[in-house]
Amino acid sequence: MGRWLEHSVTTEIQAPVEQVWEVWSDLEAMPQWMRWIESVTTLDDPDLTDWTLAAQGFRFHWKARITQRVEAQQLHWESVGGLPTKGAVRFYVQTPTQTAVKLTVSYELPGVLAPLMEPSILGGIVTKELQANLDRFRDLVETRHPGPAAAVADGL
Repeated sequence: MGRWLEHSVTTEIQAPVEQVWEVWSDLEAMPQWMRWIESVTTLDDPDLTDWTLAAQGFRFHWKARITQRVEAQQLHWESVGGLPTKGAVRFYVQTPTQTAVKLTVSYELPGVLAPLMEPSILGGIVTKELQANLDRFRDLVETRHPGPAAAVADGL
């Protein structure tokens, strides 16, 4: 039995919540902006996905089930095999054209790794990586859906 670690990160996105939700909902596209995720495959049940993570010379595989979905508000999941993990992403409307996104990820540090890694150091690395991933997600959404400020800057 390993030790559970939890990390939360947030970002502000210059796009309406519906557009942010739409991009996030394409789980199979996550490897485009989530660096350690090698692949995500949706299975026959649309709430069940197959994940592969590759980082720091380690590879982990698991299936995850969406346990709660409230359109354009929140999505919760937990693993159903492989790496024990669970989490949630929440979307907060700031203005009609700005959305805050909070990502919380929890995972059990495998028992074989626990003696090799100091949780506080590993936690710092994981939190920093999750923030960088969420910032890449923000950039992807803002590139796909430029907001009113971009239109003004482009002279539209």
